Amino acid sequence: MTSADSVVSGVYNGMPASDLGEQGWESPWSGPNGGQCVQTKQLSDGRVALRQSTDPAGPALIYTPEEITAFVAGVKRGLADHLTALYPPRTPPKGTA
Repeated sequence: MTSADSVVSGVYNGMPASDLGEQGWESPWSGPNGGQCVQTKQLSDGRVALRQSTDPAGPALIYTPEEITAFVAGVKRGLADHLTALYPPRTPPKGTA
C-alpha cells in the first residue's frame, strides 16, 4: 500500500482512533491489567486498526491483513515472548533482533 492509497481512503497510520468511530472496536487481548487493553477494529478495506483502550481518542495504528497475519504468526512462534518479560529485559530470540 502506498501513502497515496491511505490519503485516498482517509485512513492513515497514527490518525486519531476516534476518527474511525466508536462502533466495531474489540478487546481480544484483555487481561488482568486493570482495563488496559489493546483494541482492534476491522476496517471496510480489510485493514486492521489497533488502539489503546485507555486512550480511545489517541493514535490508531493501521495494518494490512498481511502485516497482522505475520505479527500473529510470530507471536504464536514465541517471537514476542521477550516483550512480556519483567525487568531486566530478556534477550530476544536469535535471528529476531
